[in-house]
Amino acid sequence: MARTGGRPAQIELADIVAAGREVGLRGLSMSAVAAKLGVSATALYRHVDGRWGLERLVGEDMLSELTIVDDPALDTVPHLLSLATQLRAFILERPGLAAYVQTLFPRGEGGRELLAAATRALGQRGYAPDAAIVLCSAVASLAIGFAAAEEAQRERAGELDEQRRSALDEILADPRLAAAHRALPEVDTAEYVRMWLGAAIQGFVAAAPPGRPLEEVRAALVAAGEGK
Repeated sequence: MARTGGRPAQIELADIVAAGREVGLRGLSMSAVAAKLGVSATALYRHVDGRWGLERLVGEDMLSELTIVDDPALDTVPHLLSLATQLRAFILERPGLAAYVQTLFPRGEGGRELLAAATRALGQRGYAPDAAIVLCSAVASLAIGFAAAEEAQRERAGELDEQRRSALDEILADPRLAAAHRALPEVDTAEYVRMWLGAAIQGFVAAAPPGRPLEEVRAALVAAGEGK
């Protein structure tokens, strides 16, 4: 409840983080956090640099909770697939985090620690630091993209289900698509994402195997993009 008189409430960064996490990244704003703390929005500016600073404070606090489990026995492809699936699951458990990391990553210490840990793990598998950063960043971008799409679908689940049923009915009524669609196997979202992440990661590692210099990796990726 907001104060109506007396001495202004004394707040610390930890209070702002806690209130920001209660509000959530989706609805995060200076005014919403100030209302949660019972202070004016002006009071927050003594601690954070506007909306971007507030978002960074809360987002990085969330990211600090992520510890990627690295099994040293895994080769590069299964290791990166594990990284991607762990990152996707973590993001989906925290609404709004996908948009935060999609906008700019890394922004702060939480993101840098995640990137540094991922780079160290690839270094133990024969990668130079620059190639490791490029590779794990590409994998993370894919995982974040899938998570963002899934979160958007969850937000509109009710109306989306109706639209999905309507689209399916139209496909099954289309002679060009009906027979092939009926032959498709049932695949849940997690399996679908894992399959395509795995396929993409195999392609990444084919272009950027352990020990290949970054310039050669770049040349291989350019060639692949040109269909060579």
